[in-house]
Amino acid sequence: MTTEVKKKNKIVPIILGVLVIIGAVFGTTEYIYYSKHVDTDDAQIDGDISPVVSRVGGYVNEILFEENTRVTQGQVLVKLDDSDFKVKLEQAQAGQKGASAGVNVSESEIAATAANTSTARSNIESARVKLNLAQKDYDRYANLVKDGSITQQQFDQAKAQKETAQAAFTAANDQYNAAVKQVGTTKSQLAVSSTGVTQRQSDVDFAKLQLSYTEIKAPATGIVSKKNVQKGQLVQAGQSLFSIVNENSLYVTANFKETQLENVRAGLKVKIDVDAYPNEDIEGVVYNFSPITGAKGSLLPPDNATGNFVKVVQRIPVKIKITKASKAMMDKIRPGMSVKVSVSIKD
Repeated sequence: MTTEVKKKNKIVPIILGVLVIIGAVFGTTEYIYYSKHVDTDDAQIDGDISPVVSRVGGYVNEILFEENTRVTQGQVLVKLDDSDFKVKLEQAQAGQKGASAGVNVSESEIAATAANTSTARSNIESARVKLNLAQKDYDRYANLVKDGSITQQQFDQAKAQKETAQAAFTAANDQYNAAVKQVGTTKSQLAVSSTGVTQRQSDVDFAKLQLSYTEIKAPATGIVSKKNVQKGQLVQAGQSLFSIVNENSLYVTANFKETQLENVRAGLKVKIDVDAYPNEDIEGVVYNFSPITGAKGSLLPPDNATGNFVKVVQRIPVKIKITKASKAMMDKIRPGMSVKVSVSIKD
């Protein structure tokens, strides 16, 4: 009996000693680890989600994708009935042709009035020559009639010829001025017609643009989700049809306690453990920090100036870029997945 008691008395101290050693080793390991790392499991995968919105209204003719499948940027995903838009384009093109015809008419009129102006200028020169000749004859006959060298009838004829030449010169001037004025008027009409052509071209461009919107294309490469459209459905301009998760924009949002951020800064390396795939090796880097706490950015932010104040440790969203992960892993992770992150604050 005494021997058994002595054996028990020896085993108990040994067990306690082993437990103390294990506790010391565990405590030392944890202390060393947490002196070099900052961890949080309040983190998740995030990514850019692009909503696909119809820019025009119409009935859905074709749906060229399946939900939860990969699509590429620029790929046509939905086709709307484009009959109305084709008619509007034809109307705009017809209006453009009419405006162009008006411009051609104005240009022809300008050419014709320019020719008339040239003819009127020639007539002025001819009338000026005749007027000069008639004026000289009149001046000479005026001197001759004074000394009786010619009859009064001859003088009257010279005077009439001078007045006729003067009237012809004045008429030629008036025709020239009228022709110049007509050129100006026609040019103004051409300017108006040209403006009309520009407006009609804008109408054609707009109609083409509206027609192109009947083909709804993927704004980014990624996975289609939240499909909210069916064949035959009438959609309105601005209506959201589905979303695309951009496959090249995945990152991690980690919500660290404000008391954990003293030594965390941009550029530090991060180890990322995805809950769904705990054995995968994923690495990242601290990219930037949110300018506000998560609570402050909520729909109803707390107001500490009202009611009873209870101090609560706030969390700051930190964006972490994924720098190392296998392609197979990147294909498997999805926004919203829970992860645990460990920031190395010391080398």
